[in-house]
Formats: sequence, structure tokens, C-alpha cells
Amino acid sequence: MPPAPDRPTDARRAGILGRLRTALRRTRENLSSGLADLFSRGRKIDAALIDEVEEILLGADVGVDLADRIVADLHDRLKRRRLADGPAVLEALREHMVQALEAVARSCEVPPPAALERPFVVLVVGVNGVGKTTTIGKLAHRFREGGYSVVLAAGDTFRAAAIDQLQVWGKRNGVPVIAQQPGADPAAVVFDALRSATARSANVLIADTAGRLHTRTGLMDELAKVRRVLGRIDPAAPHETLLVLDATTGQNGLIQARRFTEAVRVSGLAVTKLDGTARGGVLFAIARELAIPIRYIGVGEGIEDLRDFVAADFVDALLARPPGNG
Repeated sequence: MPPAPDRPTDARRAGILGRLRTALRRTRENLSSGLADLFSRGRKIDAALIDEVEEILLGADVGVDLADRIVADLHDRLKRRRLADGPAVLEALREHMVQALEAVARSCEVPPPAALERPFVVLVVGVNGVGKTTTIGKLAHRFREGGYSVVLAAGDTFRAAAIDQLQVWGKRNGVPVIAQQPGADPAAVVFDALRSATARSANVLIADTAGRLHTRTGLMDELAKVRRVLGRIDPAAPHETLLVLDATTGQNGLIQARRFTEAVRVSGLAVTKLDGTARGGVLFAIARELAIPIRYIGVGEGIEDLRDFVAADFVDALLARPPGNG
């Protein structure tokens, strides 16, 4: 996705990592605090302790599959006498967790503004209440800071409040919002928005869509219609279909991701509300089962609190490790 406006200085990077640690506090309490409690008792590293590690991993919502693989490896290392103490166990955990997430920690490559002959179209989808419109506002800010011109499309026409909210974000970012009356055909709104963005020589179009339950087939079909209509102007559009997931839903987010992927070929994820959940470990299950690139994580309410997803940073924040120790 859009680059940050500049390379972070050491101080700025430390601030970013500190913000991530703060956002992941509740998940970390389920994970690293439990592990620290295990090791602080001075217990021998044995098979029983490793089984307790598995319980802690499952409690953090990392998923049965990953927990099983980690524990099997820990038992193997124990037999080979490669787990002398708590730090060795933590390092083995970190190795597995980073590896699990690195495969999906991939940015969407957007050409620089001068190289874009047509608008790069980002279609944003997800169920009600996950923070789609707020994510769009923060994403528009990132593009603007990266030097891109942006147009927003108010494709959530079922709720007047959604249109109003997007217009507020448009004013805040200084970007135009293409909207029609509530109840208008979403595909028509997005079609008009792409024509408008093309006429303005805008670099990026970000389109909101109506929140919907992933079990509503008719509404999911409507998303497919939006994609077809965009393709009439640009066969490559949308270039990115970004699914927004609410981390507080835990494993239900995995079900949502699976259904949306089946319906509209999701190409990337933005996981929001990590600062309000103890279920941040669901990213591991998503990475393992779906292999969908995780583009962003939301770590707060501020306009700059939509962060690039960096696997090592995320894991270190969960395990309360200082940066640069991997």
C-alpha cells in the first residue's frame, strides 16, 4: 500500500513499537504474562510445562493448528535437550510465530503517482461495525502523505450515516467524496466515482461498500456486481479488495474472511481494534488457514493509527520483547 511519508527515525520507530505494545496489551496479558508466570516459578522445563504452554497459546486465540505445531516442536527440542530454560522456550515460540506471520506480511505494491495512468482502485469490504469507513479515512491520509491524489466513493448507500461519515473523513483529508442519495445503487455510485477520479487524473480511488453479514448471499452477490461494473471502465479494477476485520470477533473473523474470499477474491486484510481485544492471536489462524496478505493493523483511534503489518514487530509486542532482539 502507500509508503510512509519518510523512513522512521530510531526515535519514531521506538514510538511506533511502543504504540503497538500498548495496543496489544490485552492480548499480551493472555500470552506473555501467562508464560512469564510459568517461568517465574522456577519450574523445570519438562513435558508438563510445555503442555501448559499449549493452553496459554490457545487462550490467546492463536489457533489449534499453530499451537499443535509449536508444542510438537517444543517436545522435540526438549527430547534433544535444546530447551535449557525459559528464555530458550520463548525464543523457540518467537521463531515459530514470526515464521507463521511473515508469509502474509506483504504490502500491496502501488506504483508511484507519476507512473499511474489510471486510478488505482481499492475496494473496501467487511461486515457491519468492523470500522470500514474509519479505515478508509486513515488509508486516505496515508496515501495523501505519500504524495497521491485521492478520491473516495460512498458506496455504502444503505446507511445515510455512512455517507455522512465518509464525507467528514473527506473534509478532514482534503479529498473529494463521490456520493448519491441513500438507497442509490452502490454499483452506480462506484462506477460514477471511478469516472470522476479518471476525469480528475486522481491517483487513487478508495470505495466504501455496505456492511453486510457474510451469510447474506444476495448482498455478497452485490459486491460481485460492483467489481463487474468497475471492470467496464478498467478491466484491472479493483486493483485491491481490502477486507476489514474486527479483531475483537476472534475466530469469527476467520469465518468472515473465508466467506468474503470465496465471494469477491479478497487480496488483502486490514485488522482493526487490536487495542480493544485479548484475541489478537487470531492473526495466526488467519495466516495459517487462508494465507491472505495482512496489509494493515489498527492500533487506535488516531488518524495515524493504521500501521503497516510487520510480523516481527507484532510478535515482539505480544511477547513483550524489546525491538532488535530477533
